[in-house]
Amino acid sequence: MSPDSHYISDHKSENQVVRRGRPPTATIRMLEAADTLFAQADGPERVTMDAIAAACSVGKGTLFRAFGSRAGLLDALWTTKIDALRESVESGAPPFRQDTLPQQRLAAFLDLILTFKLDNRHLIRALEFGPGILQSPHYRWMLGVTERFIEEGTGSPTEGATLYTAHTLLAALHIDLIEDMLSNGLSLDTIREAQARRAYMATGIAATDYKTLVRT
Repeated sequence: MSPDSHYISDHKSENQVVRRGRPPTATIRMLEAADTLFAQADGPERVTMDAIAAACSVGKGTLFRAFGSRAGLLDALWTTKIDALRESVESGAPPFRQDTLPQQRLAAFLDLILTFKLDNRHLIRALEFGPGILQSPHYRWMLGVTERFIEEGTGSPTEGATLYTAHTLLAALHIDLIEDMLSNGLSLDTIREAQARRAYMATGIAATDYKTLVRT
């Protein structure tokens, strides 16, 4: 069977005509193809909509109709990855139970994001290189959670200071920065420890009290 027999043109897609015996092309298949290409590419800028369309055997117009743009595709791919993380935080499962210290919840949340970014670094590179990342719904969600934990920890937050602190905590999790620290010999455990210490201090815990609280 020739490669063309697996191809769905934009015209066929638009008119919902597919070859006999071939299941309709699912959105998830396009996302899986994009995920594989981003994982294999030397850099996110090398992955084009043309390449993704070719990888999942659809016309480029089909891809644009499904996601609107390359940024829309990236956002949809990020959503499939981050949904489990959001659920674990929003469901109040340990360590995010309401009776857990906000300092501990903030430290756990930042550690969760760090792990998520390292596990999906090929996707995160593409997202963080693109425009508008600070306005994306997923970043705004992370910012909102971080702000909430800081406010709960400080009790009487200063207007504006909480937002600034939340942004700076998340900025330290930029994938390029993390990878640079790792490549220069900083261990992941050291990064996690420093990050947790910053989370506690952001909620008003003095550095001298940090280790005592961590042990409790």
